[in-house]
Amino acid sequence: MTIANILRQKGNTVVTVAPKDDLGTVAATLASNRIGAVLVLGPDGGVLGIVSERDIVRHLAQAGAAALIRPSSEAMTRDLHTVTPRTGVAEAMGLMTDRRIRHLPVMDDGRLVGMVSIGDLVKVRMIEIEQEAASLREFVTAS
Repeated sequence: MTIANILRQKGNTVVTVAPKDDLGTVAATLASNRIGAVLVLGPDGGVLGIVSERDIVRHLAQAGAAALIRPSSEAMTRDLHTVTPRTGVAEAMGLMTDRRIRHLPVMDDGRLVGMVSIGDLVKVRMIEIEQEAASLREFVTAS
C-alpha cells in the first residue's frame, strides 16, 4: 500500500500556520484540531517547516510561558523529511522510526498534497496484518 492510498481514505487536508503565528496560537490550533503537528507555510504557500507538540514543550522548558509569544518560525523544524504519494507504507514507517518523527508531509513535484501521521500508518498496517492472518487461516482450514 502507498501513501496515496492513505490520502484517498483520510483526505488531503493539512492544517497550517503562518511563520508569524505565535506558539500560543499554534498550541490552540493543535488542540482544536486534535492533532500533533502543523506545517508552517510561507506567503507563497511553500512549506517552511513543521511545529509539533514536542517543539512547543521544548520551548516552554527553555523559556517558560514567554515561549508562547514566540513566532512559529523560531520553534519550527526546518529540516523536513517528506514522502511522496508513491512512497510505500513500510518505507514511510521506516523513515519515521529512523528519524524519530511522527508526521510526514506528502509532497508531489514540490507541491504539498497532504500529511500522514504514525497513527495513519499503523492503522493501515494493522488492517494489512489482519487481512494476511485471515488469508492464512482460510488457507490452513481449506487444506
